[in-house]
Order: sequence, then C-alpha cells, then structure tokens
Amino acid sequence: MASMVPIQRKIIHIDMDAFYASVEQRDFPELRGKPLVVGGSPEGRGGVVATASYEARKFGIHSAMPSKTALKLCPDVIFVYPRFDVYKAVSRKLHEIFHRYTDIIEPLSLDEAYLDVTKDKRGIGFAIDIAREIKKAVREELQLTASAGVSISKFVAKIASDLEKPDGLTFIGPSRIEAFMEGLKVEKFYGVGKVTAAKMKSMGIFTGADLKKYEEAELVRLFGKVGRFYYHIVRGIDNRPVQPYRETKSISVEDTYQQDLTTKEAMLEELMILAARLISRLENHGLKGRTLTLKFKFHDFTLITRSRSVAGLIENEQALIQLARQILDNTELTDKKVRLLGIGVSNFNVPQSPEDGPGENTGPRQLRLF
Repeated sequence: MASMVPIQRKIIHIDMDAFYASVEQRDFPELRGKPLVVGGSPEGRGGVVATASYEARKFGIHSAMPSKTALKLCPDVIFVYPRFDVYKAVSRKLHEIFHRYTDIIEPLSLDEAYLDVTKDKRGIGFAIDIAREIKKAVREELQLTASAGVSISKFVAKIASDLEKPDGLTFIGPSRIEAFMEGLKVEKFYGVGKVTAAKMKSMGIFTGADLKKYEEAELVRLFGKVGRFYYHIVRGIDNRPVQPYRETKSISVEDTYQQDLTTKEAMLEELMILAARLISRLENHGLKGRTLTLKFKFHDFTLITRSRSVAGLIENEQALIQLARQILDNTELTDKKVRLLGIGVSNFNVPQSPEDGPGENTGPRQLRLF
C-alpha cells in the first residue's frame, strides 16, 4: 500500500508598507514625500514612534524609538497623532480582499497576516499569482502598497515578505529553502533577540549554515527549549498551521538590555517606552484589560512577575504608566540588576461585533480582531 504524501501547503505572508504613515500620506497629500512619524511627541517630551515613513527611515528613525531620539536624527520630522479608527477601517477592507481568496487567515496585527491558500476560493492554483492579485487590489482599492512573501511555511513566508520592501513580492520554493536558511543571518531568526544574537556570534554562529553544525541536544543545552526550534527551522522544518481563530488572553511587550538596569528611575524610563508599544498593540486589537503585569529578569537569569488589577479598565497610556509605577514602587529591587523588562495586560473586556447586540460582554468568547 502506497504511503500518503502530505499536501504541501501554500502560505502567503502579507505585510503592509509603513502602514500608519502610508495611510496618513494617502489621506493628506501635503505629507507625501516628507519624513513622517506616527506617534510620539513633536517636542520630544515623551512617547515613541509607532510607524515611520520611508522618508523618515532614511535618517535611521524606526518604530519603538523614543520621539526625542527621532527628533535628534531628523529635526524636520513631522509628528502626527495616530488615527486608529481609520487604520482599523482600512484593515477591515484589507481583510475583505484576503477573504476573496481564502478564509484561512491568521491576523498578526492590523496590517499583517498569514494566508493559507493551499485551496484557494478562485481556483488560481499558484500562490505567487494570488499574492500578485492581492497586491494589485490593495494598490487599486486602498491606494496603498503591501509586500508579500510566498513559501510552504509561515517562517519562510514571513522572512520573504521583508526582503524586497516596500512593494515587494518574494517567492521561496521548496528546493531553495535549505540554502536560503543557511545564508540567513542569525538575527533574522524568530526568537533570536540582541542578547541571543550576541551570544551566538561569540560562539562563531553568524548564519544559518553555522547554526546547522550543531546537534539538537547541544542547541537545547545552550539556549533552552527554543534551541529545538532553531534546530528544525534552520533545516526548513516548520509545520505550524495558519490559525484563523485564536483567543487572546494577554498582550505584552518586553525588551532585553545590553547594560543591566540598576535604578528604578532607569527602569521607569524603559517601562514608559514599553508602555507606548503596549498601548499601540492593545489599540490594534481593540482590547482593554483590568490586570497589568510587570516582568523582571535579573542578570543571574532569575525571573519574577508582579501584577495588579483595577476595578475598571486600564483606559490609556497614562493610566497604564501610573499603574506600572505603583507596581514598580512596591517591588523590592535593591541591589538587583535587571536584564529584561516586560509589561503586559490581561483580564480583557472582549469587544463586541455589531451583531452581538447592546451591552458589555465580559464572558469568555472567541476574540474577533476585525
């Protein structure tokens, strides 16, 4: 009896180009061609960059950068306040385009999603042709551009979408995957942050080819459980399915620091930067929560978390920072060197869709992102 050969999946990763900034430049012609930052503060007094236009990126400005740094890099940069209602409306139209081809869609944010087009609704067959049609519809119907990566796995498709930005289209077929992964710099691998990349480079691991020399057990010993992922992914093995429906229980952001944080003042400053990123993600998903959690990892790799809940909802960045300050003030950190800080919100109100009817729904329900 012949063995069953698994169907090879066709995955597209779509990532809009400088989404918030591009929407602003589309809607306000006077902003086109100029260095533009969505978020932050024109006086550089606080906040961080949510998105930078490509004109601003030429100066080294990037998302999550403090606005005061952006202002130093480009004194003529234009700051605009985010219009999340507009971005969400554009995102809904974007997903209407996606649904013409497949209903197996995994949204990562307002402007980014995986699509499984193994069986596409229109019977086109070739994933690269579907990606080309989606990009054309985005350009004609939304007056925006998107970059697409096409492959047989989520990991490779996501990396591919970033290779030719903006307005890129990159296909990496099965026969090219292993060679592609071998040539990939380690900092491009999922789960490899600055600290891990530095550790790898100190060991002489600069590319996927270098990483591939290590056995699975050795990678697990060196990097923990994620070492198993590194072992498989460098060989092009990624069987994660595109997941159309996921219940979000918490949203968080974190950062690892090259130099340990030793004072609460320094920690608070970093928490303010993280808070702005967290609020942006919460707004992207249309969520507000009641519980805030801070995560501290120390130089000896011990880890603690501290949480506090409120009766109502954490409504905005100011309220979030105020609560984070309270948690920080009540956490014993004397003589502690903090290597990683994280901040997250949970215990959500679940937003209703129009067909749910009036009244707040606080019970468990499948999250609808769009």
